[in-house]
Amino acid sequence: MENLKLKIQEHNVPNHIAIIMDGNGRWAKQKGQPRVFGHKNGVDSVRDVIEGCAEIGIKFLTLYAFSTENWNRPKIEVKTLMSLLVSSLKKELKTLQKNNIKLNTIGNLNDLPKGAQKELLEVIEKTKNNTTLTLTLALSYGSRHEIVNVIKNISKKVVNNEMTIEEINENIINNHLYTFSLPDVDFMIRTSGEKRISNFLLWQIAYAELYFTNTLWPDFRKENLFNAVIEYQNRERRFGKTSEQIEKINEQN
Repeated sequence: MENLKLKIQEHNVPNHIAIIMDGNGRWAKQKGQPRVFGHKNGVDSVRDVIEGCAEIGIKFLTLYAFSTENWNRPKIEVKTLMSLLVSSLKKELKTLQKNNIKLNTIGNLNDLPKGAQKELLEVIEKTKNNTTLTLTLALSYGSRHEIVNVIKNISKKVVNNEMTIEEINENIINNHLYTFSLPDVDFMIRTSGEKRISNFLLWQIAYAELYFTNTLWPDFRKENLFNAVIEYQNRERRFGKTSEQIEKINEQN
C-alpha cells in the first residue's frame, strides 16, 4: 500500500472528495447476516478512509451518511443507524482530535433523535479548531430539498427588499446552501457498482470527476481510495476549456 501512496502526486490531490457509501446491506446479505451487520462493519471503512485522506493531504471529505429517503427504511434499521451514529461519535472523538480533524454536518438535523443531535453538536464544538481535514457528515440530507430551501430563503429576501432579483448569482446561491463554508466537490466516489448520484450534492458536483467502483463499502479501504485518487490524477479536468488551453495554463504555472 505504501508503494501505491508513492504514486500519488501530492500537488494534484482533490481538494474536496465526496463519497456515497453504498453496499452495506448487500455485503451483509452475502455473509448471511442482517443489513445492520453491514452498517456496523462499514464504520471500519469510514475510519480507514478518513485516515487515508489525512495521509495524502485531502482537506475536505464529505460522506453521505443518511439521506432524507433513508427514513423510509425499516424502523429497526433506522434505529440501529442512529444508535451507531451516536456510539461512533463517542468512540471516534479521540481519533478526530489526535489527527486534527474537524467535524462538520449538513442536512436537516432537526429530523435526528435528540441524543444524536446532542452528540453531534458536542463533537463539532470540541473539534471546531482542528485544521488538517474537515469531515462533513451528510445526515437527513437530500440535495433537491436543499435547493428548494435555497430558493425559499432567497425569495424571502427579495420580497423583504433585502436583495434584488438582479443580485442573484452563483455566489448568492452558494452562500445559501448547507455547504456554504465548503469548496465545490472535485471528486465523487460511489461504491457498490451503482452508477447514480442519488440526490447528493447536485449543485456542488457540477464540475466534479465521478468514480464508480464495484467494491462494497465495508470492503473499501485506504488502498481503494488511493487507487481512485490515482485515476483522478490521470484525468484531464478542462472546465469547458480545450486541452490546448489547459496545457498553456499549466505551462504558465
